[in-house]
Formats: sequence, structure tokens, C-alpha cells
Amino acid sequence: MKAIRVFAYGTPDMLTLAEVDDPVPGENEVLIDVATAAVNPIDWKIVSGSMQAFIKLALPFTPGVDAAGTVVAVGRNVTTLAPGDEVMGFIGIVGAYASRVVVDAARLARKPAGLSFAQAAAMPAATLTAWQALHEHGALQSGQSVLIHAAAGGVGSAAVQLASLAGAQVIGTASASNRGYVLELGATQFIDYRAGDFSQQVPKVDLVIDLVGASTQARSWSVLKQGGTLVSTVSRPDTDHADIPAGATGKHFTTRSDGQLLTDLAALYASGGLHAHLDSAFPLAEANRALERSMGGHVRGKVILDMSA
Repeated sequence: MKAIRVFAYGTPDMLTLAEVDDPVPGENEVLIDVATAAVNPIDWKIVSGSMQAFIKLALPFTPGVDAAGTVVAVGRNVTTLAPGDEVMGFIGIVGAYASRVVVDAARLARKPAGLSFAQAAAMPAATLTAWQALHEHGALQSGQSVLIHAAAGGVGSAAVQLASLAGAQVIGTASASNRGYVLELGATQFIDYRAGDFSQQVPKVDLVIDLVGASTQARSWSVLKQGGTLVSTVSRPDTDHADIPAGATGKHFTTRSDGQLLTDLAALYASGGLHAHLDSAFPLAEANRALERSMGGHVRGKVILDMSA
């Protein structure tokens, strides 16, 4: 099989396409013939070496957390899936940039018939992250208000839609070119983050979803209502801050892979309640270009690797 291999940490141009042996599924795993994989920011952060203090990997490794494809073999304990099933999943922290991969069956959901493999690969990590940020950590309720930073990206796009479905008033920040896109996703207000300080334009909100970090995170405290919540996927919010309202809390989390939750979210995509926007697609051999596209920022939705291209 073919796989992208990282032999040394560095820039995307150091990625190598190699022939490797097919993996063999363990007792609780399935072997997938991968059709598509999605590119996520965590991929190029791992490739760069900046995550070594938190994620220990032996070199060489194959990047990629999202995959969609067809089951070709199952471990002896797997009863929920069978060869021929079309599946998708947040497969783990690495492994998806390959023509075949083994995955714990509990991480997978069946691909809805109405979704393409590209759409299926685009949704797992981003949608799971958005759901967990909003509902498990942010405890979002109907009628509340939420500010979502980087609202046009993969996680942001899912978060805007999920928050809108939950009955929240949604404010999204992104670059000016994404105004129409973010409003179409369900945002009720859009802020061009380049046109001024968002903290001077946002009314007080119940929840902030921080997908940016750094100064954006720090300034987000000032727009929270008393008792509000700041949830970050990037870093643990600094709770020693002058602008923290009374009773406000800050949370940081790592996305949990969850096949059952993914199945429930997939049903929303199948019914048309959620939509996956595809920014661009690259063949596996051009994974370096795909990562560079993601690293450049301003991605609308998700970048995809197509194994058939």
C-alpha cells in the first residue's frame, strides 16, 4: 500500500510517499481501504515537531486523523462492521494519509449513502470537536449567544451550524471574504477580524468558542457575560486575567473520538441539517501541497486528500 511517511520533523516538503506493508487488524480493529482523508491543523503541527512535548510518536509515522473508505477485513471481536461497509472516522492522532489503515471499530461510523467519501472524510474530527466544544464543555442552551472564532474553517463551519441548530444566536469571526459563507451557515452576525478589535463590536455573550488562541483568546474574556464560558481547542485559557467577568470559566479540551456520537452527527448531514464544505482536494502524492494550503490559513471548510487521484 501507499502511505505518506514522516522520517524527520519539519516542513511539508519533507513528506515522503512510500510503499509499505498492509497493516493487519487486531481483535477489535478493522482494515479500511481509504478513499479520502481530511487535512486538519493538528496534522501539520505534528509534522512540524511543535507537538512533540504533548504527542510522543516514533519516527517514521504517517500523518492524518480523519479517514473515510470501505472495510476490507475485521478483527475477530468486531461484530458491528463487515467487509464492504462504507465507514468514516476520527481514527486517532496519526495514520490516515495512506491507502489502507487499521482503526478501532469503536471510532467508526457508517457513511450515510447520500454523502460522498470526500464529504465523509471532512466531518469526523471537525464535527466531533465542534459538538463537544458547544455542548459538552460549553453547555450551550437554546436562546443563548455564542461567539465563534475562525468561523469559516473546518471546526468553525461545523460549530456555526450546530449552534444555530441548537437555537443559539451565533456571531462568527473570519476574514471579510467569508462573510457570505459564515452567514449562510447560520450566523446572525459576522465580524471581519481584520477590520478592528472584535471585542469592541461584540455584545456580551454566554459562550466563546476559541479556535485561534493567543491574543484572540485573551481578548475574548471581555465579551463574556457574568457566568459565561470560554472554551478553547488551542490552549488552556489564562484565568488570571483582568477582564474575567464574575463567575466566568475557561476550559480547554482534547477531542474525543466517539463512533456513536459520530453516527448521530452523520444523521444530521444525511438529512441536510448539516453541510460539509470542501475547500480543495489533492492526490495523496501532493500531501505536501495540501498541508501548505491548510497552513496558509483562510481555508473555507476542509482540505481533502483523494486516494484515487
